[in-house]
Amino acid sequence: MRLLFLIPATIITGMIILSLLSQRGKAKGLVDGRLSPLPSKPNCVSSEPGTDSDKQVEPLSTNKDGVKAAIAATGGTITSESDDYISATYTSGLMRFVDDVEFRRDGKLWQIRSASRVGHSDMGANRKRVKAIRAAL
Repeated sequence: MRLLFLIPATIITGMIILSLLSQRGKAKGLVDGRLSPLPSKPNCVSSEPGTDSDKQVEPLSTNKDGVKAAIAATGGTITSESDDYISATYTSGLMRFVDDVEFRRDGKLWQIRSASRVGHSDMGANRKRVKAIRAAL
């Protein structure tokens, strides 16, 4: 009986720790003028050329004001901004996990990178977020 209590308690404790860790990070930023490469984990997507096909999304066809409006419309908070770069955070409801979404101007397009700060799988949350941002445009 005690084991039946310990398993859920251990899982919940682990989730709380991951949530707290996610709140301490920050966006990766630009690397050699491009959005940071993705890690091997499946909890991220990017439109940067050269991204693995299973993590590839299309860039956004909009202007900077459109990107900023889409972030606001989808519940993101802008954390950094320059002429050619915007970073934003999105926080999940229950466990308060923080994900980073970054945008880089690339001519008339905006490249996008959406990634979870912690954990392994995101159950498709970052791909859905990019889809919601695109729909908000």
